[in-house]
Amino acid sequence: MIVLDTHIWLRWVIQSGGGLPADVLAAIQSEDRVAVSAISCFEVPYLLKRRRIVLPLPVEDWLRDALSPTGIESLPVSWEIAFRSAQLPEHHRDPADRIIIATALMYDARLASLDSAFPRYTELGNRLIGP
Repeated sequence: MIVLDTHIWLRWVIQSGGGLPADVLAAIQSEDRVAVSAISCFEVPYLLKRRRIVLPLPVEDWLRDALSPTGIESLPVSWEIAFRSAQLPEHHRDPADRIIIATALMYDARLASLDSAFPRYTELGNRLIGP
C-alpha cells in the first residue's frame, strides 16, 4: 500500500499524475492499494476555501469522484493514528501532515510526498517516496 500526501493526491487526480517526479509516479503505479488519510478530505476543502487550489468540480463532487472511481481508498483517522501523530516530533507544524505520516506508519505503508519536512521524520525509515 502507498499513502498519498494531499498535494500528491491532488496532482494524481487533477493532472493524471502530471508534474509528479518519475520515482513518485512509478511508486504509485506499482502499488495494488493506493490510499489517502481521511484528513486529506478535510485539507482539500480547506485549501479551496483559502484559495490555494482550484477544483474542476464542486468540492463534495470532487472528493467523491477522487476516491472510489479512481480506486483510491480513504483510510479513517482512528484513535491509534491520532495518538501516534501526537507522539511524533513537531518537525512539521501542520498536524494534518503528522496524521498522514502516522497513517502510513500504522498501515506499514509507503508514503508519497514532496513536502521538504517529511524526510526529517526518521520514523518513516525507507517508506518515504519523495524529496
